Amino acid sequence: MGEAVLGQLAATIKARRTDSAAKSYTRQLLDGGPERCARKLGEEAIESVIAAISQDDAALKAEAADLIYHLLVLLESRGIGIDEVLTVLEGRSGVSGLDEKASRPASAKGD
Repeated sequence: MGEAVLGQLAATIKARRTDSAAKSYTRQLLDGGPERCARKLGEEAIESVIAAISQDDAALKAEAADLIYHLLVLLESRGIGIDEVLTVLEGRSGVSGLDEKASRPASAKGD
């Protein structure tokens, strides 16, 4: 079910590229390019952290939904499909997170 919802939302976001910016928030974000989309994703990530630390489960669920939406918008702004991300995740399936992280180039390891 989750993958279908993600795919459907990603398709809706892609379709919004042709909507009027006056009527579509998604189109406004996409018109701002990857930089604007990335900044908005960062804001939503912070709001998710705050909800996780100091708010109830309903608030965290709502912020997590916003975060996922804005991630999909950012991916669309870069021309990356959710299926491509899911393929990466599928390739990591069954691999220890520590082993996977150790196999990345030093510049991609993060935290």
